[in-house]
Amino acid sequence: MNKFTLLQKIRNKIRVSSGVKLSIAKGAKLVNCDIRIEGKDCSLVVEEGTVIRSIQIEILGDGSKIIIGKNCIIGHDSYISAKEGKHLTIGNDCMFSRNVKIMTSDGHLVFQGEEVINQAKDILIGNHVWLADNVTILKGVTVGEGSVIGINSTVTKNIPKQTIAAGNPTRVVKTDILWQK
Repeated sequence: MNKFTLLQKIRNKIRVSSGVKLSIAKGAKLVNCDIRIEGKDCSLVVEEGTVIRSIQIEILGDGSKIIIGKNCIIGHDSYISAKEGKHLTIGNDCMFSRNVKIMTSDGHLVFQGEEVINQAKDILIGNHVWLADNVTILKGVTVGEGSVIGINSTVTKNIPKQTIAAGNPTRVVKTDILWQK
């Protein structure tokens, strides 16, 4: 469990409850980020070689977790959120452009009688995924390895591996693709 370095504390706005598990790999770069973690047994893992600049990370609610794999790039003004005890996992070698939003919950509970009807759900983004500008990934989605999501897309359903998907909501437009950074 690595704590934030002094330089990371200076370069970022960090609000973390006691008892939070942090694993920030040596060499991971977090610059000008707003990080808020509240709850028991919450955790944030950022692997080596990852560069995160000017984004907001929220981990709220007991047991909530965000894992960001190795050699990822996450662009400015993005928002990554795990709430209500859910997990958001980002694989290795991912590239997220500006203004990407990834959320395990709707942000507010909706009730029908006493039953919550908009439960939060885990999100899994595979290795080597490219999210273009203004992409939104909603709760319960898996984005398969090697996929590309087009500009201004909203992902509400699972995306197969090595696929280009675009639109609002997204639909598959190409399959069996490969891409390079």
